[in-house]
Amino acid sequence: MDIVKEVCVESFDEAIKAVERGATRIELCENLSVGGTTPSYGTIRKCLEKLSVPVMVMIRPRGGNFTYSQDEFEIMQEDILLCKKLSVPGVVFGLLDEQGMLDEVKIRLLVQLSRPMQVTFHKAIDSAANIMESVVRLKDIGVERILSSGGKPTAIEGQETLNRMIEIASPQLSIIVAGKVDHENLEEIRKIIPASEYHGRRLVQF
Repeated sequence: MDIVKEVCVESFDEAIKAVERGATRIELCENLSVGGTTPSYGTIRKCLEKLSVPVMVMIRPRGGNFTYSQDEFEIMQEDILLCKKLSVPGVVFGLLDEQGMLDEVKIRLLVQLSRPMQVTFHKAIDSAANIMESVVRLKDIGVERILSSGGKPTAIEGQETLNRMIEIASPQLSIIVAGKVDHENLEEIRKIIPASEYHGRRLVQF
């Protein structure tokens, strides 16, 4: 089975190198040291011009938690509109409320605003109060993908939860397996967590 190798990068140069080495999709960010924030207009545009694989753009105004103020939410909306104008294939975001539940009202608004772009709900789900219920809700909202390490630091540690998530999500949406997945352990992880999409910083060999 062909699998998607989604590599997260924080620059145009990294994106080019990742594709040259076998990445089949790019998650484009800045500031990966804080989990990734929204990249610049110029970086997004240049990647769209030069890359031969789909580019998913991170929509995140800052590092830290996933509960955003109204001003931050408006920034996210503007960044989504910019991506839509550039014909970006997809965007990546996640929002929780102060109780650690999905912020469904804001998520639905951003999903609607994003169309026709695809939507990935990122690893904010791993900080959610109830991961399985969140999968069900996101399935109902209609996102295309959820990026997760099963609520654990690594995919291997989160394998039981990830396999349950994949079962619940299918067939409407995909679970992108993340959490220290790299080119050295990918085949091992595929055996214990059979999925169609995997994500990592070192998923291809630089």
